[in-house]
Amino acid sequence: MTTPAYPPKPVPGDRVAVISPSAALPGILPLPYELGLERLRKEYGLEPVEYPATRRMGSTPQERADDIHAAFADPDVKAVMASIGGDDQITVLPLLDRELIRANPKPFFGYSDNTSLLAYLWNTGIVGYHGASVMGELGRPGAMDPLTAESLRAALFTSGEYELRPAERWRDVDRDWADPATFASEPDTRPGTGWTWINADRVLEGRSWGGCLEILAWLLMADREIPRDLSVHDGGVLFLETSEELPSGEEVFRVLRNMGERGLLQRFSALLMGRAKTWSFERPNSPQEGTRYAAEQREAVLRAMRAYAPDTTIVFDVDLGHTDPQIVIPYGGAIRVDGPARRITVTY
Repeated sequence: MTTPAYPPKPVPGDRVAVISPSAALPGILPLPYELGLERLRKEYGLEPVEYPATRRMGSTPQERADDIHAAFADPDVKAVMASIGGDDQITVLPLLDRELIRANPKPFFGYSDNTSLLAYLWNTGIVGYHGASVMGELGRPGAMDPLTAESLRAALFTSGEYELRPAERWRDVDRDWADPATFASEPDTRPGTGWTWINADRVLEGRSWGGCLEILAWLLMADREIPRDLSVHDGGVLFLETSEELPSGEEVFRVLRNMGERGLLQRFSALLMGRAKTWSFERPNSPQEGTRYAAEQREAVLRAMRAYAPDTTIVFDVDLGHTDPQIVIPYGGAIRVDGPARRITVTY
């Protein structure tokens, strides 16, 4: 493992690969996907390039690995974006050619199940970008949230510091992507509540690592893309978030406890915890039920951190991961957490 480095950035007019390393949902839910492609072209000036498995549900891990290789190897493609997440990207990782990807570093954007590929890139020496899938963020009904759009533009095209700020309004409830009426209006939002800080008496800076907690748990179980030498994370910034599967507070605690038992949790100087997703089609929680769910998750995180890393600076409800708006987080890039000033700055 080498220290991750930032790959060259695209400029407007460049070609960007759009791939489906997990589920090829563009093949069955084209409305948000086509909208996302249109915004890539019109709002960001980029030309999306699709690959054989991008829209093909049921593609094999080898076919998806082939698309990843083709996207990174093509000298005319300057960035790579995931269409959406899924649940089996871990089966693609053993098929990847690390030397091919290392020789052709490019910015990769994705989250959720794409945590697997981001962790792979981290170990390959390439800074990735957690966030901004084509269907989820670029394909948002109505318009992209300004906070999301601004963050993605900075992550795509600039190299330097970017200060995060809490969302003034946010959304938790999803609407049916198969229904054209979904895309005719803005989604309902609610007022933001800001961030909550724990142990905020210091200024810390380190390289980031983390992602979707459920996917990290799978990587840990398979012992895949977890560095053998955990000291590479000393002083780093851990960022975590949970998905629309809404893991229970007890499950969140158990994953963090196992990370602590492995000696991983206590390596980091700071933890950024994304705002919990509290609604799904399978569990359409009321606002009151969602508030209780988020409180249970927060207490689970605090219980694990008190046991294994009690002095760690923690920031809750950061706008990352399965939330809207969503701020892109550099994966392997520098993050500064200024507790006294209540500021978070990432380096894109």
